[in-house]
Amino acid sequence: MSVAYRERLRPKSPLSTLALLSFIVSFSVARTFTTFYPNTHLVSRGIHIHHFWFGLALLSIGGWLGISYNDRKVDRLSAILYGTGGGLIADEVGLLLTFEDYWSGITYTFTLILLAIIAVLALLHRFHETIVIELSEFLSSRAGLYVGVFLASISIAFVAETSSPVTTAVSGALTVVGIVIVLAYLLNQAHH
Repeated sequence: MSVAYRERLRPKSPLSTLALLSFIVSFSVARTFTTFYPNTHLVSRGIHIHHFWFGLALLSIGGWLGISYNDRKVDRLSAILYGTGGGLIADEVGLLLTFEDYWSGITYTFTLILLAIIAVLALLHRFHETIVIELSEFLSSRAGLYVGVFLASISIAFVAETSSPVTTAVSGALTVVGIVIVLAYLLNQAHH
């Protein structure tokens, strides 16, 4: 990757960190407030206005500011607004998906999965060169071969012994990953 290309892809200040922290804080504050004050809500002409709508407005404003201006202070503000809006929306995911249950476990599951994906993507972005080097070293080692054989064989056993479509799909995918690892090892050995 050329230096000029890397320079263009370099992220602007720590905007993703600001957005992530704003997301976590707004989700936590909204959930805590609703826990301690469950009967406090905005009602206009008999309609209960959920904080999802405020989140949507903040998300829209933050996104618009982020793409409309090229200023460091505005970028930071837009990241904070965007993260805060996302947190308010994520807090009501259970309510939005079930249309009745604010306390649905789906909210926590969704939020944890979303935060895990964001964290993994941030780590991949930050350390992608190191990951590629270490992955190629692993794939050319005997340890990689052993992991590939183990993964393929144990996954095939699960495919053979289950009738669950989810288990079959996951095990099938892991079987393919194991076979790819073994093939990568064999191809690497053939080139040396």
